[in-house]
Amino acid sequence: MAAKLGQLAFTRTQRLIARTPTRLMEAAEGTVNGSVDYKGNPVHRSTSGGWRSASFIIAVEVAERFAYYGISSNLITYLTGPLGQSTASAAANVNTWSGTATLLPLLGAFVADSFLGRYRTIIAASLIYILGLGLLTLAAKLTSANLHDCRSTKDARLCAPPRFQVILFFFSVYLVAVGQGGHKPCVQAFGGDQFDGQDPKESKAKSSFFNWWYFAISVGITVTLIVLVYIQDNLSWALGFGIPCIVLVAALLVFLLGSRTYRYSAKENGKNPFMRIGRVIVRAIRNRRTTPSAVPSEEDACLWDRCSEQFKFLNKALLAPDGSLEDQNVCSVNDVEDTKALLKLVPIWITSLAYAIAFAQTSTFFTKQGATLDRKIASGFKVPAASLQTFIGFSIMIFIPVYDRIVVPISRGLTRKPSGITMLQRIGTGMVFSAISMVTAALVEMKRLETARDHGLVDLPKVTVPMSIWWLVPQYILCGVADVLTIVGLQEFCYDQVPKELRSLGIALYLSIFGIGSFLSTFLISTINKATSGDGQESWFANNLNRAHLDYFYWLLAGLSALGFSAYLYFARLYIYNRERAI
Repeated sequence: MAAKLGQLAFTRTQRLIARTPTRLMEAAEGTVNGSVDYKGNPVHRSTSGGWRSASFIIAVEVAERFAYYGISSNLITYLTGPLGQSTASAAANVNTWSGTATLLPLLGAFVADSFLGRYRTIIAASLIYILGLGLLTLAAKLTSANLHDCRSTKDARLCAPPRFQVILFFFSVYLVAVGQGGHKPCVQAFGGDQFDGQDPKESKAKSSFFNWWYFAISVGITVTLIVLVYIQDNLSWALGFGIPCIVLVAALLVFLLGSRTYRYSAKENGKNPFMRIGRVIVRAIRNRRTTPSAVPSEEDACLWDRCSEQFKFLNKALLAPDGSLEDQNVCSVNDVEDTKALLKLVPIWITSLAYAIAFAQTSTFFTKQGATLDRKIASGFKVPAASLQTFIGFSIMIFIPVYDRIVVPISRGLTRKPSGITMLQRIGTGMVFSAISMVTAALVEMKRLETARDHGLVDLPKVTVPMSIWWLVPQYILCGVADVLTIVGLQEFCYDQVPKELRSLGIALYLSIFGIGSFLSTFLISTINKATSGDGQESWFANNLNRAHLDYFYWLLAGLSALGFSAYLYFARLYIYNRERAI
């Protein structure tokens, strides 16, 4: 037994010694381990990657967010306006579409990590995205013509959009969701690939990259909410959907210009990473009753604590059916540890869903809430209700530099950790701010309902409630601060804590939190709407918001956020960071 272990250790030592000159040569030549250039050759650190390459990638992401929020931020207005849907139905449709759009990245990540690679997936997804935006522009143009006929003839039959136009509209927005599904997980992962986590200088730059990434896309979102929403509400929906199409075409050209400078991930041993993970799970299940024969314990098979203590049942994948290590088809320790790394994310993923449910309200009920208030500012200009979301963007743009340049250096000096506070601490802090934002929204809604009652406007839903939109600013700002902490934290966490070959999947897992959150929000809305609208009672989500009770819904979300945070705190304390980055 001792001789067998000794032989295994000697063989491993020989392999390590054989690789050492290669690594020293790579360091001397300034090449980046695990990355290649566009020709498949070893990539040089001085001529590739870094902020220069990341800038091209950030540009295409800003354009994509400009396009996506050009649809999502004002979609409820379009559905309740030109398409004539009820508030509850429109909110459910928005959440369903948003949920689908944030779950499809799981499929996009699979395609990228298994077949096309991130670079080619980005290009293919962008083309689908552009096609979807083009068809959406056409659908909006046809609907606008239908509305014009309705006003000119005053024929009630012409006021409902033809079925073909409705089908074309939903086909277009879901085609955009497909494009976003391939685009979103790959772009951010590809941007992170431009920084070498093993290099001390580039490792710090990578941590800052996620902060400034979110800052840049927040700028794009804010421009959307100020400019594009105004165009959609006051000029033309077709123009409001057509501009993002043109912007995304230009951004794709900019992305292609940086092709020669990018660092592309080299696939390890040419193995499909999903096949490696699946193989570990299958073999562990098959060997669940197998006992080791060649070694006294599974820990010995890991050779001196190379296997982590969590999910020890997966160590069975290291054994052959007869309990030996001699089968050529046994899984490697790295395959087992990669599988464990994915499974460790599950509790964090589940306990983040309460945050995602609260997050879904900013583009639906927050917007409808603001539409009832006095939105006039200087010179009689009326702010579009969806543009109120700019307060989230402004708070993000202010707080990210403060966090990156002030909070992180101070906390870094106190904790001696490169990121200041851990990723999980950052995520949890954002959850607290999210819960507070829901409490604030409930209190403001109570004030709005009271004002409507005091002025006799309960049965006059189209009359503006004499209450300034500035009352909504605190809940938007709190949501923005929560986003900086939780969303950016989840992005970095899911990217950092998955195997290198599955980082597109890591970003997709982060996005899927918000996809499932949107579906759960839809389920809650539908259930509550049915439960509260019987026996002649007004639903919490009645079309007449002055008779609705959004305040009750916000209180419910505040309670769910508190429960979700409590569960998250429990699992976050148990989480053990991967060895590559044990912070």
